Amino acid sequence: MATPTKVSAVAEITNDFKESNAAVLTEYRGLTVAQLKQLRVSLGQDTKFSVVKNTLTAIAAKEAGVAAFDGELSGPTAIAFIKGDAVAAAKSLTDFAKANKQLVIKTGYFEGKALNASEVAALAALESRELQLAKVAGILKAPAAAAARIIDALRLKLEEENGAPAAAEAPAAEEAPAAEEAPEAAAEAPAEAPAAEEN
Repeated sequence: MATPTKVSAVAEITNDFKESNAAVLTEYRGLTVAQLKQLRVSLGQDTKFSVVKNTLTAIAAKEAGVAAFDGELSGPTAIAFIKGDAVAAAKSLTDFAKANKQLVIKTGYFEGKALNASEVAALAALESRELQLAKVAGILKAPAAAAARIIDALRLKLEEENGAPAAAEAPAAEEAPAAEEAPEAAAEAPAEAPAAEEN
């Protein structure tokens, strides 16, 4: 008969499966508490590394519709439930496993697809999401930067051809006729005055 504690544990693991876009099943035999803490820190906040009971995990996986761990739940088991960048988390796990042979990566899944240990390593070898986004941003930014340089070069060329002083002289040239017209108008005004007196 299932105890409330076991029911709660199954519910929590089921929820972890459902909320994760990826998970990696590991065996941690021989790792110290300090090493497990170091691993959790390296995985970051978007990955939950949980030590689990195999029988309860098997029930939870079935309830969550995860078949990737069938037949793999044996020995001291811990699962990395990944909610963020699966590539970065897989890299952290594989790097830690290389430095600490006690951590064995057994299997995993990514976006519903089952992964064996080699495929988890292949996932870790991909570029992280942040790096991919940075490259895309660089590609998108490059044409805009080039266009800005071309426009700026054209502006400088036009300024050199026309010259800044020429641009400054233009308003003065337009004002000159207006100044010349004013004396003519003043000269015409006295001519009309005597005509008015003769009448």
